[in-house]
Amino acid sequence: MAATLQKFIHSLDLRALPRVLQIQSGIYCQDSVYEKFGKELSLSTEEVIKVIGFKINKLIASICENNEVSQFSAKVELPLNFPGLYKVVADKTPYASIEEIARKVSIGPTRFGHPTFYSAKDIKLANFTIKHDEQIIFNSVEEVHGMMAVKCVVVRNNQSHSFTLPFSQEGEFYECEDDQIYTLKEIAEWKIPRCRNRIVKLANTLHTWDSSNPLPENFDGCLILTPVYEVQAVMKFRKDIVHILSDLDVEVEDVTDCYDISSFLQPFSLEDLFERTSKEFPMVAEIMEGPSGNQNPYNLLSTGKEIVIYKKYQAARVLASEMRSGSSKRHYLIPMSYKGKFKRRPREFPTAYDLDIARSQKEHLHVVATKAFTSPHQELFSVSVGDQFLVQQCQTSEVLYEGRKKLIDVLACEQILSDSYKKVLLPMYMEGGFVEVIHDKKQYHLSEICKEFHFPFNVKVSVRDLSMEKDVLAAAPGLQFEEEITDSYLLISSASSPVESWEIPVYRLNMLVHLLSKDVQTVVPPVTGTTVEEVSEEEYYMLRRYENLTLHPPPRPPKKPTTAQQPTFAAPNQGASDVLQAPKNFYIDTTKKLCSDQDTAVLELQVNWQNDLVHCENKDMTGKATLVETAVTKAIENL
Repeated sequence: MAATLQKFIHSLDLRALPRVLQIQSGIYCQDSVYEKFGKELSLSTEEVIKVIGFKINKLIASICENNEVSQFSAKVELPLNFPGLYKVVADKTPYASIEEIARKVSIGPTRFGHPTFYSAKDIKLANFTIKHDEQIIFNSVEEVHGMMAVKCVVVRNNQSHSFTLPFSQEGEFYECEDDQIYTLKEIAEWKIPRCRNRIVKLANTLHTWDSSNPLPENFDGCLILTPVYEVQAVMKFRKDIVHILSDLDVEVEDVTDCYDISSFLQPFSLEDLFERTSKEFPMVAEIMEGPSGNQNPYNLLSTGKEIVIYKKYQAARVLASEMRSGSSKRHYLIPMSYKGKFKRRPREFPTAYDLDIARSQKEHLHVVATKAFTSPHQELFSVSVGDQFLVQQCQTSEVLYEGRKKLIDVLACEQILSDSYKKVLLPMYMEGGFVEVIHDKKQYHLSEICKEFHFPFNVKVSVRDLSMEKDVLAAAPGLQFEEEITDSYLLISSASSPVESWEIPVYRLNMLVHLLSKDVQTVVPPVTGTTVEEVSEEEYYMLRRYENLTLHPPPRPPKKPTTAQQPTFAAPNQGASDVLQAPKNFYIDTTKKLCSDQDTAVLELQVNWQNDLVHCENKDMTGKATLVETAVTKAIENL
């Protein structure tokens, strides 16, 4: 039975892919298929295509008032990379069964693929009862005893209880409220059910408004998002992937059951190849759709090129960001095979608690105070701008608090005087500011830094990697190593001239290939080239978020006693808008004030600290900012 392409997509179960479609009617040009801006626009009647997937290509947005489209709102087109962070508004329309949820809602292995619902009524299982309004987490779709079901979890008294709900389970299921924030691309990929629109609320913009922004200036309301899908398909006599927008005016009929699907080429994504067993490697493949971008070696992976895929594996990378003021910082993933060398750069620490985290057994941490702090207790030390300390250890100390003695956590340090040292105690809750003084002139390889120091760690390339045609890290004024991650890679080379092999990331490179029945000339891969991968702002944000999910955050710094005096140069309170300033400012950035060479530290510290203090404090504080600048300069001159 013929249906529009849009209706076919809405009714399609993703697990049923691939499907073979025959074009029944539509508006066409003379040729069978033509392209405009990379998208197929025209298909001939009785043309046969194999649909291998589909995704949201763009979003049509309307301003929402009371969960309805505003009568004064014009529809605007938003690309998936449109800046901003959004909160998802729970859909008030119920789902009638578990099968409907599984067909329309994205359920997958990542944290985005775990939607939560509640039932309007109790659900009685064999040995378990789900209470009405109880939050149910949907984790995965599985086959249980020959029947499709969803594996679910409920949490009671901090205890997780797992169970499965069959597709046949009927009821009245509603979405739970979601307090997370997402980019527009994340919402498009995971948070828009098929056949439904999605209401989102703008949580925070990432850029200042300009005339090119399709939304009204200072807009902070809700939007109704309507998706426009892009169908990925294979045609009978073509070796590349064609892209068809779902709003193309054509009718199609599903003829999968009466067509030989093996007559089409079978495309594989990098994720598909990675799921194969190690014994199936090496293999030869032809690229059907290459990655975008001109970054080496990805610019060599063009459509039609034959490659050898030698093996799959996990490899370590160091995630690094440029130490550069402003919002145009670049981010890199550096392989352990990087042959350049690094010199240390000063780190900055906002609290005494951060000093305790950064200290190591290898050396004493030497810092200079950049903000004053007046201790509320006589037993603890008051810090002046320019004071220098050697950090020792964390311990407890007895202080007089509201007329009674109390034990609190403190940081034991040695204050560096002109001709001696003085033992002092700093409260762990101290809000101050410290910058590291570097005495270590050694040049380090990347593996040495990972082994000997804690991240985050600030460096500058001192010797570039001569094996690379262009070492992008050498041009950076400084780098902050943020964390070491493990990622999935495929090792590949050109099939025609296997002079060098490359590691390509499985989950950050969009590429489709089809396998060739050719023998691999040599199973031993050629020498692997070193590739420093530059990642986009969005990819950086995702890497940080995914990695931090696996780490237990350190305990919060102890709270300052409520009767304590406020520090002289306390930082301004951080508002909700600052907290939501992700991805660019989602993590504390302590790099932009650091200098490029130790012997030029005085000049650059004067400029940077003065600029930061003028930015952070009120305008009437500029005199104090100059005082801070002068004191710090004197301290460094005395080193």
